[in-house]
Amino acid sequence: MTSQIASVSRAEITRQSKISLSLSDLGMSFSGISVLRNTNVEFIGGEVHTLMGENGAGKSTLVKIISGVQKPTTGKLLIDGQSVEFSSPRDAESYGIAIMHQELSLIPKMTVAENVLLGHEPMRAGLFIDRKALREKARQTLARFGFTLDIDTPVKNLRVGEQQLVEIARALLKDARLLIMDEPTSALSQTEADILMEVIRDLSLEGVAVIYISHRMDEVFEISDRVTVLRDGNHISTKLVSLTSSQELIQMMVGRELDVKSVERKQPPTNEKMLSVEKLTVVEKNRYLLKDISFSLRKGEVLGVAGLLGAGRTELLETLFGARGRNYSGVITLKGQPYKPGTPADAVRNGCALITEDRKGNGLILDDTISENIALPLFPLQSRFGIFSEERREREAKTAITRMRIAAQGPEHVVGKLSGGNQQKVVLGKWLATEPSVLLLDDPTRGIDISAKDEIYKLIGALADDGMAVLFASSEINEFLAVCDRTIVLCEGRITGMLSKEEMTVDAIKHLAMQFI
Repeated sequence: MTSQIASVSRAEITRQSKISLSLSDLGMSFSGISVLRNTNVEFIGGEVHTLMGENGAGKSTLVKIISGVQKPTTGKLLIDGQSVEFSSPRDAESYGIAIMHQELSLIPKMTVAENVLLGHEPMRAGLFIDRKALREKARQTLARFGFTLDIDTPVKNLRVGEQQLVEIARALLKDARLLIMDEPTSALSQTEADILMEVIRDLSLEGVAVIYISHRMDEVFEISDRVTVLRDGNHISTKLVSLTSSQELIQMMVGRELDVKSVERKQPPTNEKMLSVEKLTVVEKNRYLLKDISFSLRKGEVLGVAGLLGAGRTELLETLFGARGRNYSGVITLKGQPYKPGTPADAVRNGCALITEDRKGNGLILDDTISENIALPLFPLQSRFGIFSEERREREAKTAITRMRIAAQGPEHVVGKLSGGNQQKVVLGKWLATEPSVLLLDDPTRGIDISAKDEIYKLIGALADDGMAVLFASSEINEFLAVCDRTIVLCEGRITGMLSKEEMTVDAIKHLAMQFI
Protein backbone atom coordinates (compact mmCIF):
# COMPACT_ATOMS: atom_id res chain seq x y z
CA MET A 1 0.00 0.00 0.00
CA THR A 2 1.30 3.48 -0.86
CA SER A 3 0.95 6.65 1.19
CA GLN A 4 -2.53 8.17 1.18
CA ILE A 5 -2.81 11.96 1.11
CA ALA A 6 -6.01 13.96 1.00
CA SER A 7 -6.27 16.79 -1.51
CA VAL A 8 -2.57 16.95 -2.38
CA SER A 9 -0.17 14.95 -4.53
CA ARG A 10 3.50 14.23 -3.95
CA ALA A 11 4.45 16.25 -6.99
CA GLU A 12 2.97 19.33 -5.31
CA ILE A 13 5.23 18.89 -2.25
CA THR A 14 8.72 19.84 -3.34
CA ARG A 15 11.96 19.51 -1.41
CA GLN A 16 12.57 23.20 -2.01
CA SER A 17 9.53 24.25 0.04
CA LYS A 18 9.65 24.49 3.83
CA ILE A 19 7.92 21.56 5.44
CA SER A 20 5.38 21.64 8.24
CA LEU A 21 4.88 18.29 9.95
CA SER A 22 2.20 18.11 12.63
CA LEU A 23 1.47 15.23 14.99
CA SER A 24 -2.16 15.24 16.06
CA ASP A 25 -3.17 13.19 19.14
CA LEU A 26 -0.59 10.59 18.15
CA GLY A 27 -0.56 7.37 20.18
CA MET A 28 1.04 3.93 19.96
CA SER A 29 0.30 0.66 21.74
CA PHE A 30 1.87 -2.80 21.65
CA SER A 31 -0.20 -5.76 22.85
CA GLY A 32 -2.49 -3.36 24.67
CA ILE A 33 0.39 -1.55 26.41
CA SER A 34 0.51 2.16 25.61
CA VAL A 35 4.00 3.49 24.88
CA LEU A 36 3.00 6.86 23.40
CA ARG A 37 -0.09 8.90 24.28
CA ASN A 38 -1.89 11.94 22.85
CA THR A 39 1.20 13.60 21.42
CA ASN A 40 0.67 16.95 19.70
CA VAL A 41 3.81 18.55 18.25
CA GLU A 42 4.65 20.57 15.14
CA PHE A 43 8.01 20.50 13.34
CA ILE A 44 8.63 23.47 11.02
CA GLY A 45 11.12 24.03 8.21
CA GLY A 46 14.03 26.28 9.14
CA GLU A 47 13.82 25.26 12.80
CA VAL A 48 15.91 22.93 14.95
CA HIS A 49 13.52 21.12 17.27
CA THR A 50 15.15 18.95 19.95
CA LEU A 51 13.41 15.86 21.29
CA MET A 52 14.42 14.94 24.85
CA GLY A 53 13.54 12.23 27.34
CA GLU A 54 15.04 9.32 29.20
CA ASN A 55 15.48 5.92 27.58
CA GLY A 56 11.98 4.46 27.26
CA ALA A 57 10.29 7.88 27.19
CA GLY A 58 8.85 7.29 23.71
CA LYS A 59 11.39 9.11 21.51
CA SER A 60 12.26 6.05 19.41
CA THR A 61 8.60 5.18 18.88
CA LEU A 62 7.85 8.73 17.76
CA VAL A 63 10.78 8.71 15.33
CA LYS A 64 9.73 5.34 13.90
CA ILE A 65 6.24 6.69 13.20
CA ILE A 66 7.56 9.84 11.52
CA SER A 67 10.04 7.85 9.40
CA GLY A 68 7.46 5.28 8.27
CA VAL A 69 8.77 2.29 10.21
CA GLN A 70 5.61 1.98 12.33
CA LYS A 71 2.00 3.11 11.99
CA PRO A 72 0.43 4.92 14.93
CA THR A 73 -2.40 3.24 16.80
CA THR A 74 -4.25 6.52 17.22
CA GLY A 75 -3.99 10.05 15.83
CA LYS A 76 -2.52 11.19 12.56
CA LEU A 77 0.35 12.95 10.80
CA LEU A 78 -0.17 16.06 8.71
CA ILE A 79 2.28 17.42 6.16
CA ASP A 80 1.64 21.02 5.19
CA GLY A 81 -1.81 20.72 6.71
CA GLN A 82 -2.83 17.59 4.83
CA SER A 83 -3.25 14.12 6.39
CA VAL A 84 -0.66 11.54 5.39
CA GLU A 85 -0.22 7.85 6.14
CA PHE A 86 3.12 6.10 5.72
CA SER A 87 3.35 2.36 5.07
CA SER A 88 7.15 2.19 4.82
CA PRO A 89 10.32 4.27 5.20
CA ARG A 90 10.33 4.70 1.42
CA ASP A 91 6.97 6.48 1.69
CA ALA A 92 8.42 8.90 4.25
CA GLU A 93 11.50 9.49 2.09
CA SER A 94 9.28 10.40 -0.87
CA TYR A 95 8.08 13.39 1.17
CA GLY A 96 11.60 14.49 1.97
CA ILE A 97 11.92 12.86 5.40
CA ALA A 98 15.30 11.32 6.19
CA ILE A 99 16.77 9.84 9.36
CA MET A 100 20.26 9.45 10.75
CA HIS A 101 20.13 6.55 13.20
CA GLN A 102 22.11 6.44 16.43
CA GLU A 103 22.72 2.72 15.96
CA LEU A 104 24.92 2.54 12.90
CA SER A 105 23.40 0.94 9.81
CA LEU A 106 26.57 0.77 7.71
CA ILE A 107 27.84 -2.23 5.75
CA PRO A 108 31.22 -3.07 7.34
CA LYS A 109 32.91 -4.65 4.30
CA MET A 110 32.06 -1.77 2.00
CA THR A 111 34.23 1.35 1.72
CA VAL A 112 33.43 4.79 3.08
CA ALA A 113 32.47 5.96 -0.43
CA GLU A 114 30.22 2.97 -1.06
CA ASN A 115 28.42 3.46 2.25
CA VAL A 116 27.92 7.20 1.75
CA LEU A 117 26.33 6.66 -1.68
CA LEU A 118 24.50 3.43 -0.79
CA GLY A 119 21.17 3.46 -2.62
CA HIS A 120 22.15 6.58 -4.57
CA GLU A 121 24.99 5.19 -6.70
CA PRO A 122 25.71 7.02 -10.00
CA MET A 123 25.11 4.65 -12.93
CA ARG A 124 26.64 4.23 -16.36
CA ALA A 125 24.13 3.58 -19.13
CA GLY A 126 21.64 2.78 -16.39
CA LEU A 127 23.27 -0.63 -15.90
CA PHE A 128 26.60 -0.32 -14.10
CA ILE A 129 27.80 1.66 -11.10
CA ASP A 130 30.13 4.45 -12.15
CA ARG A 131 32.93 3.84 -9.64
CA LYS A 132 34.86 6.97 -10.54
CA ALA A 133 31.79 9.19 -10.19
CA LEU A 134 30.85 7.41 -6.94
CA ARG A 135 34.24 8.11 -5.38
CA GLU A 136 34.19 11.74 -6.52
CA LYS A 137 30.65 12.32 -5.21
CA ALA A 138 31.59 10.78 -1.84
CA ARG A 139 34.72 12.94 -1.64
CA GLN A 140 32.70 16.08 -2.40
CA THR A 141 30.04 15.17 0.16
CA LEU A 142 32.56 14.60 2.95
CA ALA A 143 34.48 17.77 2.06
CA ARG A 144 31.26 19.83 1.99
CA PHE A 145 30.61 18.97 5.61
CA GLY A 146 34.22 19.21 6.75
CA PHE A 147 34.72 15.46 7.33
CA THR A 148 38.23 14.15 6.65
CA LEU A 149 38.06 10.41 5.95
CA ASP A 150 39.79 8.14 3.44
CA ILE A 151 36.96 7.24 1.05
CA ASP A 152 38.59 3.93 0.08
CA THR A 153 38.85 2.57 3.64
CA PRO A 154 36.46 -0.27 4.53
CA VAL A 155 34.06 0.96 7.22
CA LYS A 156 34.96 -2.00 9.47
CA ASN A 157 38.44 -0.48 9.88
CA LEU A 158 37.11 2.84 11.21
CA ARG A 159 36.65 3.84 14.83
CA VAL A 160 33.08 4.22 16.07
CA GLY A 161 33.28 8.01 15.87
CA GLU A 162 34.53 7.87 12.28
CA GLN A 163 31.74 5.46 11.37
CA GLN A 164 29.28 7.96 12.81
CA LEU A 165 30.63 10.62 10.45
CA VAL A 166 29.91 8.27 7.53
CA GLU A 167 26.36 7.74 8.83
CA ILE A 168 25.88 11.52 9.09
CA ALA A 169 27.24 12.14 5.57
CA ARG A 170 24.90 9.50 4.14
CA ALA A 171 21.87 11.11 5.78
CA LEU A 172 22.86 14.62 4.68
CA LEU A 173 23.29 13.45 1.08
CA LYS A 174 19.55 12.78 0.80
CA ASP A 175 18.80 16.52 0.57
CA ALA A 176 15.86 16.14 2.95
CA ARG A 177 13.14 18.65 3.82
CA LEU A 178 12.98 17.14 7.33
CA LEU A 179 16.03 15.47 8.83
CA ILE A 180 15.87 13.38 12.01
CA MET A 181 19.24 13.18 13.79
CA ASP A 182 19.32 10.60 16.58
CA GLU A 183 22.26 11.23 18.95
CA PRO A 184 24.56 12.29 16.07
CA THR A 185 27.39 13.43 18.36
CA SER A 186 27.36 10.48 20.77
CA ALA A 187 30.73 9.18 19.53
CA LEU A 188 32.22 12.46 18.30
CA SER A 189 34.81 14.58 20.04
CA GLN A 190 34.03 18.20 20.84
CA THR A 191 35.72 19.49 17.69
CA GLU A 192 33.83 17.12 15.37
CA ALA A 193 30.62 17.98 17.23
CA ASP A 194 31.32 21.68 16.68
CA ILE A 195 31.66 21.05 12.92
CA LEU A 196 28.32 19.22 12.93
CA MET A 197 26.66 22.13 14.77
CA GLU A 198 27.73 24.42 11.92
CA VAL A 199 26.30 21.96 9.37
CA ILE A 200 22.98 21.92 11.22
CA ARG A 201 22.86 25.72 11.34
CA ASP A 202 23.42 25.84 7.58
CA LEU A 203 20.66 23.29 6.98
CA SER A 204 18.30 25.32 9.13
CA LEU A 205 19.10 28.48 7.16
CA GLU A 206 18.33 26.55 3.97
CA GLY A 207 14.84 25.82 5.32
CA VAL A 208 15.34 22.22 6.46
CA ALA A 209 13.41 21.11 9.54
CA VAL A 210 15.75 19.28 11.93
CA ILE A 211 14.49 16.97 14.65
CA TYR A 212 17.50 16.66 16.94
CA ILE A 213 17.62 13.95 19.61
CA SER A 214 20.27 14.36 22.27
CA HIS A 215 21.05 13.77 25.93
CA ARG A 216 23.71 16.51 25.89
CA MET A 217 22.24 19.57 27.53
CA ASP A 218 24.86 22.00 26.19
CA GLU A 219 23.96 21.02 22.61
CA VAL A 220 20.27 21.66 23.24
CA PHE A 221 20.92 25.28 24.19
CA GLU A 222 23.53 25.80 21.49
CA ILE A 223 21.58 24.59 18.47
CA SER A 224 17.84 24.38 19.25
CA ASP A 225 14.94 26.75 18.64
CA ARG A 226 12.37 24.63 20.48
CA VAL A 227 12.51 21.55 22.68
CA THR A 228 9.90 18.86 23.35
CA VAL A 229 10.14 16.64 26.43
CA LEU A 230 8.63 13.14 26.66
CA ARG A 231 8.37 11.04 29.81
CA ASP A 232 6.93 7.53 30.09
CA GLY A 233 5.17 7.92 26.74
CA ASN A 234 3.58 11.25 27.66
CA HIS A 235 4.15 14.58 25.96
CA ILE A 236 5.20 16.68 28.95
CA SER A 237 5.86 20.03 27.28
CA THR A 238 7.14 21.89 24.22
CA LYS A 239 9.04 25.10 24.96
CA LEU A 240 11.11 27.76 23.29
CA VAL A 241 14.70 27.07 24.33
CA SER A 242 15.15 30.74 25.15
CA LEU A 243 12.39 30.46 27.77
CA THR A 244 13.60 27.39 29.67
CA SER A 245 16.64 26.17 31.62
CA SER A 246 18.64 22.96 31.94
CA GLN A 247 17.26 22.34 35.42
CA GLU A 248 13.68 22.72 34.21
CA LEU A 249 14.28 20.31 31.32
CA ILE A 250 15.91 17.74 33.60
CA GLN A 251 13.04 17.97 36.06
CA MET A 252 10.54 17.46 33.23
CA MET A 253 12.50 14.45 31.93
CA VAL A 254 13.03 12.60 35.21
CA GLY A 255 10.23 14.00 37.35
CA ARG A 256 12.63 15.28 40.00
CA GLU A 257 15.60 17.62 40.46
CA LEU A 258 18.95 16.19 39.41
CA ASP A 259 22.41 17.78 39.56
CA VAL A 260 24.95 16.04 37.35
CA LYS A 261 27.59 18.78 37.29
CA SER A 262 30.10 17.13 39.62
CA VAL A 263 30.60 13.94 41.60
CA GLU A 264 31.33 14.33 45.30
CA ARG A 265 34.22 12.15 46.42
CA LYS A 266 34.63 10.83 49.96
CA GLN A 267 38.27 9.80 49.64
CA PRO A 268 41.15 11.50 47.77
CA PRO A 269 43.49 9.34 45.65
CA THR A 270 46.44 7.78 47.48
CA ASN A 271 50.06 8.12 46.40
CA GLU A 272 50.29 4.41 45.55
CA LYS A 273 50.85 3.91 41.82
CA MET A 274 48.62 1.19 40.37
CA LEU A 275 49.62 1.67 36.72
CA SER A 276 52.72 3.30 35.26
CA VAL A 277 53.36 3.82 31.55
CA GLU A 278 56.71 4.97 30.15
CA LYS A 279 57.33 5.92 26.51
CA LEU A 280 54.51 3.73 25.20
CA THR A 281 54.60 3.80 21.40
CA VAL A 282 52.33 2.09 18.87
CA VAL A 283 53.03 2.19 15.13
CA GLU A 284 50.62 0.88 12.52
CA LYS A 285 51.11 1.08 8.75
CA ASN A 286 54.05 3.47 9.19
CA ARG A 287 51.92 5.84 11.27
CA TYR A 288 52.20 6.64 14.97
CA LEU A 289 48.97 5.82 16.78
CA LEU A 290 50.70 6.53 20.10
CA LYS A 291 54.11 8.10 20.62
CA ASP A 292 56.13 8.29 23.85
CA ILE A 293 53.10 8.15 26.15
CA SER A 294 54.10 8.40 29.81
CA PHE A 295 51.84 8.77 32.86
CA SER A 296 50.94 7.13 36.16
CA LEU A 297 47.55 6.19 37.60
CA ARG A 298 47.16 6.12 41.39
CA LYS A 299 45.00 3.97 43.62
CA GLY A 300 41.63 5.64 44.11
CA GLU A 301 42.17 8.05 41.20
CA VAL A 302 39.99 8.81 38.19
CA LEU A 303 42.39 9.91 35.45
CA GLY A 304 40.80 11.37 32.33
CA VAL A 305 42.01 10.79 28.77
CA ALA A 306 40.85 13.59 26.47
CA GLY A 307 41.45 14.26 22.79
CA LEU A 308 39.81 14.67 19.42
CA LEU A 309 38.51 11.81 17.31
CA GLY A 310 41.55 9.77 16.25
CA ALA A 311 43.85 11.33 18.87
CA GLY A 312 44.64 7.91 20.36
CA ARG A 313 42.22 7.59 23.30
CA THR A 314 40.82 4.21 22.28
CA GLU A 315 44.19 2.94 21.04
CA LEU A 316 45.72 3.66 24.45
CA LEU A 317 43.06 1.77 26.38
CA GLU A 318 43.05 -1.14 23.94
CA THR A 319 46.83 -1.45 24.18
CA LEU A 320 46.73 -1.50 27.99
CA PHE A 321 44.04 -4.20 27.81
CA GLY A 322 46.00 -6.37 25.37
CA ALA A 323 43.37 -5.98 22.65
CA ARG A 324 45.98 -4.87 20.12
CA GLY A 325 48.48 -7.63 20.87
CA ARG A 326 52.07 -6.84 21.79
CA ASN A 327 52.48 -4.44 18.89
CA TYR A 328 53.98 -1.73 21.08
CA SER A 329 57.21 -0.54 22.68
CA GLY A 330 57.75 1.03 26.07
CA VAL A 331 57.46 -0.09 29.68
CA ILE A 332 54.20 -0.77 31.53
CA THR A 333 54.09 -1.51 35.25
CA LEU A 334 50.97 -2.78 37.01
CA LYS A 335 50.83 -2.84 40.82
CA GLY A 336 54.63 -2.57 40.95
CA GLN A 337 55.22 -5.53 38.61
CA PRO A 338 56.21 -5.61 34.91
CA TYR A 339 53.09 -5.87 32.78
CA LYS A 340 53.16 -7.00 29.14
CA PRO A 341 49.56 -7.46 27.97
CA GLY A 342 49.30 -9.45 24.75
CA THR A 343 45.67 -10.54 25.00
CA PRO A 344 42.59 -9.45 26.95
CA ALA A 345 42.94 -12.69 28.96
CA ASP A 346 46.35 -11.45 30.14
CA ALA A 347 44.77 -8.20 31.27
CA VAL A 348 41.87 -9.87 33.09
CA ARG A 349 44.21 -12.24 34.95
CA ASN A 350 46.24 -9.20 36.06
CA GLY A 351 43.21 -7.30 37.34
CA CYS A 352 42.41 -5.03 34.38
CA ALA A 353 38.97 -4.56 32.79
CA LEU A 354 37.93 -2.57 29.71
CA ILE A 355 34.49 -1.13 28.95
CA THR A 356 34.61 -0.46 25.19
CA GLU A 357 33.10 2.51 23.36
CA ASP A 358 30.87 0.21 21.28
CA ARG A 359 28.73 -1.73 23.75
CA LYS A 360 26.61 -3.39 21.05
CA GLY A 361 29.51 -4.35 18.79
CA ASN A 362 32.15 -5.35 21.33
CA GLY A 363 30.66 -5.16 24.82
CA LEU A 364 27.61 -7.43 24.69
CA ILE A 365 26.03 -10.39 22.97
CA LEU A 366 22.60 -8.86 22.43
CA ASP A 367 20.74 -12.11 21.80
CA ASP A 368 22.01 -13.61 25.08
CA THR A 369 20.62 -13.08 28.57
CA ILE A 370 22.04 -10.89 31.32
CA SER A 371 23.38 -13.95 33.14
CA GLU A 372 25.11 -15.27 30.00
CA ASN A 373 26.75 -11.90 29.35
CA ILE A 374 27.86 -11.46 32.97
CA ALA A 375 29.49 -14.90 32.95
CA LEU A 376 31.64 -14.34 29.86
CA PRO A 377 34.74 -12.73 31.47
CA LEU A 378 34.35 -14.86 34.61
CA PHE A 379 34.63 -18.17 32.78
CA PRO A 380 38.45 -18.30 32.49
CA LEU A 381 38.83 -16.98 36.05
CA GLN A 382 36.37 -19.03 38.06
CA SER A 383 35.32 -22.10 36.06
CA ARG A 384 36.37 -25.54 37.29
CA PHE A 385 37.51 -28.09 34.71
CA GLY A 386 36.03 -25.87 31.97
CA ILE A 387 32.61 -25.80 33.67
CA PHE A 388 30.85 -22.71 35.04
CA SER A 389 27.81 -23.74 37.09
CA GLU A 390 24.34 -22.41 36.29
CA GLU A 391 23.88 -21.60 39.97
CA ARG A 392 27.05 -19.49 40.03
CA ARG A 393 26.08 -17.73 36.82
CA GLU A 394 22.64 -16.80 38.14
CA ARG A 395 24.10 -15.62 41.46
CA GLU A 396 26.61 -13.34 39.72
CA ALA A 397 23.87 -11.95 37.47
CA LYS A 398 21.57 -11.19 40.40
CA THR A 399 24.44 -9.44 42.17
CA ALA A 400 25.11 -7.30 39.09
CA ILE A 401 21.42 -6.45 38.66
CA THR A 402 21.18 -5.29 42.28
CA ARG A 403 24.53 -3.50 42.36
CA MET A 404 24.01 -1.70 39.04
CA ARG A 405 20.27 -1.12 39.53
CA ILE A 406 19.52 -2.70 36.17
CA ALA A 407 15.85 -2.38 35.23
CA ALA A 408 15.17 -5.96 34.10
CA GLN A 409 12.78 -8.82 34.78
CA GLY A 410 15.64 -10.97 36.06
CA PRO A 411 18.89 -12.73 35.08
CA GLU A 412 17.25 -14.37 32.04
CA HIS A 413 16.16 -11.06 30.51
CA VAL A 414 17.58 -10.80 26.96
CA VAL A 415 20.09 -7.94 26.85
CA GLY A 416 18.99 -6.71 23.42
CA LYS A 417 15.57 -5.87 24.86
CA LEU A 418 16.98 -3.52 27.50
CA SER A 419 17.28 0.26 27.11
CA GLY A 420 20.67 1.71 26.16
CA GLY A 421 21.36 2.82 29.73
CA ASN A 422 20.57 -0.60 31.16
CA GLN A 423 22.67 -2.31 28.51
CA GLN A 424 25.61 -0.16 29.56
CA LYS A 425 25.00 -1.13 33.18
CA VAL A 426 25.22 -4.80 32.14
CA VAL A 427 28.60 -4.11 30.51
CA LEU A 428 29.84 -2.41 33.67
CA GLY A 429 28.40 -5.13 35.89
CA LYS A 430 30.01 -7.82 33.76
CA TRP A 431 33.50 -6.42 34.17
CA LEU A 432 33.11 -5.34 37.78
CA ALA A 433 32.27 -8.97 38.55
CA THR A 434 35.93 -9.76 37.72
CA GLU A 435 36.93 -7.50 40.67
CA PRO A 436 39.49 -5.44 38.74
CA SER A 437 42.01 -3.16 40.41
CA VAL A 438 42.34 -1.05 37.25
CA LEU A 439 39.23 -0.10 35.27
CA LEU A 440 39.58 1.24 31.72
CA LEU A 441 36.51 3.17 30.54
CA ASP A 442 36.15 4.19 26.88
CA ASP A 443 33.23 6.63 26.48
CA PRO A 444 31.13 4.73 29.05
CA THR A 445 28.11 7.09 28.86
CA ARG A 446 27.82 7.20 25.06
CA GLY A 447 24.20 7.38 23.94
CA ILE A 448 22.54 7.02 27.36
CA ASP A 449 20.12 9.38 29.07
CA ILE A 450 20.94 11.96 31.71
CA SER A 451 19.59 9.92 34.64
CA ALA A 452 21.64 6.84 33.67
CA LYS A 453 24.70 9.09 33.21
CA ASP A 454 24.26 10.43 36.72
CA GLU A 455 24.15 6.88 38.10
CA ILE A 456 27.32 5.90 36.22
CA TYR A 457 29.16 9.05 37.35
CA LYS A 458 28.30 8.28 40.97
CA LEU A 459 29.34 4.63 40.50
CA ILE A 460 32.75 5.70 39.15
CA GLY A 461 33.22 7.98 42.14
CA ALA A 462 32.25 5.21 44.56
CA LEU A 463 34.62 2.73 42.89
CA ALA A 464 37.47 5.21 43.20
CA ASP A 465 36.58 5.85 46.85
CA ASP A 466 36.91 2.09 47.39
CA GLY A 467 40.44 2.18 45.96
CA MET A 468 39.93 1.26 42.32
CA ALA A 469 42.13 3.04 39.78
CA VAL A 470 40.08 4.34 36.83
CA LEU A 471 41.32 5.47 33.43
CA PHE A 472 38.42 7.42 31.91
CA ALA A 473 38.34 8.31 28.19
CA SER A 474 35.45 10.37 26.86
CA SER A 475 34.35 12.45 23.88
CA GLU A 476 32.45 14.84 26.21
CA ILE A 477 34.70 17.46 27.76
CA ASN A 478 32.25 18.27 30.56
CA GLU A 479 32.58 14.71 31.84
CA PHE A 480 36.21 15.26 32.79
CA LEU A 481 35.18 18.22 34.91
CA ALA A 482 32.48 16.11 36.57
CA VAL A 483 34.36 12.95 37.50
CA CYS A 484 38.14 13.23 37.06
CA ASP A 485 40.92 14.06 39.52
CA ARG A 486 43.38 14.79 36.71
CA THR A 487 43.18 14.64 32.90
CA ILE A 488 45.81 13.93 30.27
CA VAL A 489 45.13 15.35 26.81
CA LEU A 490 46.16 13.65 23.58
CA CYS A 491 46.70 15.11 20.12
CA GLU A 492 47.94 13.07 17.16
CA GLY A 493 48.90 10.22 19.49
CA ARG A 494 51.01 12.34 21.85
CA ILE A 495 50.35 13.78 25.30
CA THR A 496 50.12 17.57 25.07
CA GLY A 497 49.38 18.26 28.70
CA MET A 498 48.32 17.05 32.13
CA LEU A 499 45.66 19.09 33.94
CA SER A 500 44.87 19.00 37.64
CA LYS A 501 41.30 19.27 38.95
CA GLU A 502 41.82 22.99 39.47
CA GLU A 503 43.29 23.53 35.99
CA MET A 504 40.56 21.64 34.12
CA THR A 505 38.32 23.86 32.01
CA VAL A 506 36.61 23.28 28.68
CA ASP A 507 38.87 25.84 26.98
CA ALA A 508 42.07 24.41 28.50
CA ILE A 509 41.23 20.90 27.30
CA LYS A 510 40.23 22.14 23.82
CA HIS A 511 43.48 24.11 23.50
CA LEU A 512 45.66 21.10 24.35
CA ALA A 513 43.58 18.78 22.14
CA MET A 514 44.43 20.93 19.10
CA GLN A 515 48.11 21.52 19.93
CA PHE A 516 49.49 19.96 16.71
CA ILE A 517 46.60 20.78 14.37
